[in-house]
Amino acid sequence: MKKKLIIIIGVILVIIILLISLYFYGLTPVSKESDTITFTITSGESKPDIIDALDKEGLIKSKVSAYIYVAIHRNLNLQAGDYELSPNMSLEEILNKFHDGEIITEDNTFDLTFVEGRRLVRYADTIASATNTTSEEVIEVLSDPEYLNELIDEYWFLTDDILNEDIYYPLEGYLFASTYELYNGSSIKDIVKRMLDGMNAVLSNYQEEIEKSNYSIHELLTLASIVEVEGSTSGDRAGVAGVFYNRLESGWSLGSDATTYYAAGVEFSERDLYVSEINDINAYNTRPAAMAGRLPVGPICSPSEESIEAVLNPEHHDYYFFVADKNGKTYFTKTNAEHDAVISELQASGLWYEYN
Repeated sequence: MKKKLIIIIGVILVIIILLISLYFYGLTPVSKESDTITFTITSGESKPDIIDALDKEGLIKSKVSAYIYVAIHRNLNLQAGDYELSPNMSLEEILNKFHDGEIITEDNTFDLTFVEGRRLVRYADTIASATNTTSEEVIEVLSDPEYLNELIDEYWFLTDDILNEDIYYPLEGYLFASTYELYNGSSIKDIVKRMLDGMNAVLSNYQEEIEKSNYSIHELLTLASIVEVEGSTSGDRAGVAGVFYNRLESGWSLGSDATTYYAAGVEFSERDLYVSEINDINAYNTRPAAMAGRLPVGPICSPSEESIEAVLNPEHHDYYFFVADKNGKTYFTKTNAEHDAVISELQASGLWYEYN
């Protein structure tokens, strides 16, 4: 009996020692990496929620150790604000930073502007300049399957559609263009998160309409991106969207030059397209008959809210063609002959739009 008691006590001691060891192990830094990220505590957020967020960001080794630590140190006040954290910080350093309220100040911020209607490769240049990286490195991060799946799990409007192997850049069309206030030392993923949050804020206003649509969110953003490019000089984006819907529903090809330029990887201002590029059977090019009644495989730029709204609330009419003059007035026609006649008239009257 005495021997059994000694064994039981010994086992209990081993378990206690093991638990203590695991607790102190959980207090140590996750790694020696010194890269910093911005971590935000919102007003009223509970300690367990903050710990869960730290764990999700990979900033702590053990949630259990963190729970025990805050239970022991009941006077810890985890203040709301934005903090600069790194994986090489211990749990105690992180929590004390929250307690001391060492938030990032305005002196540590900068503004970064993204222009609507631009392609992701242009945004990659902007992000690279702000993160001391190269555009190629930005594209590599934004194409990483593991990272993309994490984003799909986090954002309701991101679906497996972006993983289609024919898509050039998975996040094309999903990074909302705006001016963002960012913290010095922001990483590529920090900036992408802000842009996705920006898109979330816009799309959430139209979520009910999106869910009622016969088109998926990916298709809607794809069409909005075409309207953004083709209708950017037009004063009637809803009318332009109506033309594209009529073509889709009638089994016509969209016939959008913007998609052909994107398919070829050529900017409008760069040069004219070659005949081979115009006729190329491509998942983006909507000129060939093979794309009749079909949208491109994905967006061709980041659409503005105006273009998104136009696609969700198009003008209903029976037009199949449109063209805008240099003053932004849009002319809608039903037949190709009528369309060509309008173009000839605009050219003759000096109202034809010339690309810079």
